[in-house]
Amino acid sequence: MPIVNRVADLHAEITAWRRDFHAHPELLYDLPRTSAVVAEKLKAFGCDEVVPGIGRSGVVGVIRGAKGKPGAPGKTVALRADMDALPLDEINDLPYRSTTPGKMHACGHDGHTAMLLGAARHLAETRNFAGTVVVIFQPAEEGGAGAKAMIEDGLFERFGIDEVYGMHNWPGQPVGRFATRTGPIMAAQDTLHIDIEGVGGHAARPHLGIDTILVGCQIVNQIQSIVSRNVDPLKNAVVSICLFQAGTTDNVIPQTAKLLGTARSLAPEVRDLLEARLTRMIAATAEAYGAKAKFEYRRGYPVLVNHAREAEFAASVAGEVAGPDKVDFGIAPFMGAEDFAYMLQKRPGAFVFVGNGDSAGLHNPAYNFNDEVIPYGTSYWVRLVETALPG
Repeated sequence: MPIVNRVADLHAEITAWRRDFHAHPELLYDLPRTSAVVAEKLKAFGCDEVVPGIGRSGVVGVIRGAKGKPGAPGKTVALRADMDALPLDEINDLPYRSTTPGKMHACGHDGHTAMLLGAARHLAETRNFAGTVVVIFQPAEEGGAGAKAMIEDGLFERFGIDEVYGMHNWPGQPVGRFATRTGPIMAAQDTLHIDIEGVGGHAARPHLGIDTILVGCQIVNQIQSIVSRNVDPLKNAVVSICLFQAGTTDNVIPQTAKLLGTARSLAPEVRDLLEARLTRMIAATAEAYGAKAKFEYRRGYPVLVNHAREAEFAASVAGEVAGPDKVDFGIAPFMGAEDFAYMLQKRPGAFVFVGNGDSAGLHNPAYNFNDEVIPYGTSYWVRLVETALPG
C-alpha cells in the first residue's frame, strides 16, 4: 500500500499545523504553547486519554483499536516525536518564519510533531487495529534528555508500552525514501571540558611564564592521535575540540585557557577507551609543559541501537509506503546523537530516517522541513500501527 488516501487528504491541514509550529519555536522543556496545542488537538481527535506533563512538558495520547477479541487488550505500540526547537536565528525569508528571535526549528521537530499528530488523527478516526497505540510528544531532545525525563516519570510502565518507534527527517536523502539499519545507528555523545592553568606574564618574556595557549594547542594535537592510533580502525570514533578560549589582549601570556569538545563512539568499549586515553593524555601533556589541566569527561546520550526484529519490521513498513526499492536497510551509522536511545534501552523498537530532499543541513539557520515529506512520514506511522496490531 502506498500513501494512505486519508493522509493525502489531510496533507494541507497537517502542513498548516507544521508551519504554525515553525513560526512559534520553543526550547528544551519550556514548551507551553507547543504542548498545549498538541494536547488540544489530541483531545479534539477523540483520543481515549490525553496526558500532559509527562517528563515536565511531554504529552502522551492513547488510542485503543476497534479490532481484537473482547477482554484481550493486545499489544501496545508507541510512536515518538520530538517537539523542541534550537537556539538559532532563522535566515529564511518565509511567511511562516520564526517569530521569536534566537529560536528556530532547525532540526525538523516541527515536522515530526505535525506528522505524528496527523497519524493520531487518522488512527483515532479509523481505529483499524487491535491493541493500543501510544503517541509520545517529547520535550528537550536538543541536549536536555527529554526522553530520559519521560522514562523516569513512568512513561513505559504507566502506559504499558511493549514496543517503541522513532523517526527523523534527513536532508540530502530524496523525499519518498527511508533508511535504517539493525544495531548501532547513532553515536554516544560525550562532552569534554578542559581547564588549563599555567603562569601568565609579559608576551616579551615568555621564558618566565607557562604559556597556556601553547599547552592547549599541544593538547588539541596530541588527542587527535587517539582515534588514529588507539581505536581499532574497524570501529568508529570522533574526538573534536570546538572551543578554545584564552587571553584578553595582544601582549599578555594568559594564565588560563579553556577548551570544550565532544567525543563520539558506537561501542561501549570504545567509549571507555576514549575517556581513559583522554584523561591520561591531557594530564601528561599539560605536565610536560609545566602546566596543570583539570579535565571532565561528561557522558551524555548513549548509543542508539536498533533492535534487529523491529528494525526489519520498520523497514518492511517503509517499503510498503514508499516501495521496497526506496528503503536503504544498510545505511552507515551516523555519528550524531539522539536521546531516543534511552527509550530503546528500555523497550524493543527502531529508529528510521525519512528523506527531506535537497534542503539545508540540520542545525543550519537556512534549514526548513520539507512539507512534501508529510504524506510519507504520516503514512509510515499509520501503516506501522495497522501492521503491528492486526485484527
